[in-house]
Amino acid sequence: MEAKNRQQEHTGSYYAATVNEVTDYAALEGSVSADVCVVGAGFTGVATTLTLAERGYSVALVEANRVGWGASGRNGGQLINGMNGHEKIVKKHGPATDDILWDLGWRGHEIIYDRVEKYAIDCDLKPGFVDVALKARQVAEIEEYAENRARRNFPYRYEVWDRRKTQEMLGTDAYLGAFACYRDGHLHPLNLCIGEARAAAALGARIFEQSPVVDIEHGPRPRVITETGSVQADAVVLAGNAYSRLEQKHLSGLIFPAGSYIIATEPLDEQVVERINPANVAVCDLNEVVDYHRLSADKRLLYGGACNYSGRDPADIKAYILPRMLKVYPELQGVGIDFQWGGKIGIVPNRIPAVGRIDGNIYYCQGYSGHGVNSTHVMGEIVADAVGGTLEKFDLFASMKHLRLPGSRWLGNQLIALGMLYYKLKDRL
Repeated sequence: MEAKNRQQEHTGSYYAATVNEVTDYAALEGSVSADVCVVGAGFTGVATTLTLAERGYSVALVEANRVGWGASGRNGGQLINGMNGHEKIVKKHGPATDDILWDLGWRGHEIIYDRVEKYAIDCDLKPGFVDVALKARQVAEIEEYAENRARRNFPYRYEVWDRRKTQEMLGTDAYLGAFACYRDGHLHPLNLCIGEARAAAALGARIFEQSPVVDIEHGPRPRVITETGSVQADAVVLAGNAYSRLEQKHLSGLIFPAGSYIIATEPLDEQVVERINPANVAVCDLNEVVDYHRLSADKRLLYGGACNYSGRDPADIKAYILPRMLKVYPELQGVGIDFQWGGKIGIVPNRIPAVGRIDGNIYYCQGYSGHGVNSTHVMGEIVADAVGGTLEKFDLFASMKHLRLPGSRWLGNQLIALGMLYYKLKDRL
């Protein structure tokens, strides 16, 4: 891990301020043995740990900072279907994989809905997510979404909104139409991550916070080393995503950290809430560089977007995001902004999660390119299957070729940012 990321508490986000439980797991001290050592206590690491613990494995989960410290505790909280890279994987492996990937694209929802109920996780889980069109060509995409659901006999409620209906449901004339799905939804991501970690600990998983990993010794039973201890295990799972710098020989140049930023207003009056989002749905536009927003449980507007691919953070997040919010909801001019925060998401140039094995027993899964809440839970199950010897789904992703950008991570970010200029220009057309 980078030294500047070591042993930090949570960022000053709305989620950290409203968390149900402040975690305080002990740091790793001395030598520990486990069946599996998972590195990184975000959604991928926690989901993998809980799945393995449910299956009877002994698991040690090692986190540099706190459970959910990175993107898993900072994101927009939108539970969106789909697996990045679907079309490319089908092109490589053939049409028989299309239905498999479609089902995987919803599997994370099943896992989350089931765990929220089974483990009584209070994370404000609400159904309803809306893709909104800003341009006429995006209205055609919405129609394709509906045709695809109808063709697959999709069993959950979905709707196509025309411009008038969209204005009625979202209180703005910024959008030309929308596609609403009520199997997708939104939630408090940090409370979900911490709740799943608590469930894993109750099943016997050992969780170590404030324990940055400094090295991994390879071998029949790899050893994960921190400054004050180590874990020896039959298998290791690397789940650090954008914040990980481990195994650079194998993983450098595969993913790059992009900045994503969110502001949260003060709680809004009920009349305003009824005007701008009476159905309490999450919203995301269909641009390549997206904006997104939703209401929190206490009726704040959480507005985020303008993803920064250069690696440079804005000096003032509020000044960066607020004009975008006011373009959609100008009547919120003057509303107080109580929280502003950002973080890094793992971007893969070809948008396919980077999945694989090193020396047969060190697994990695990273790079969800901004669609992590659902995908991390799917991958947690797929990696747990692979650890147990079932590799069919794992290999669908692990077999995909990735472009490794040359040079430093900084240079890679500049190349990614240059490539994204094309999409930003496309968004404006």
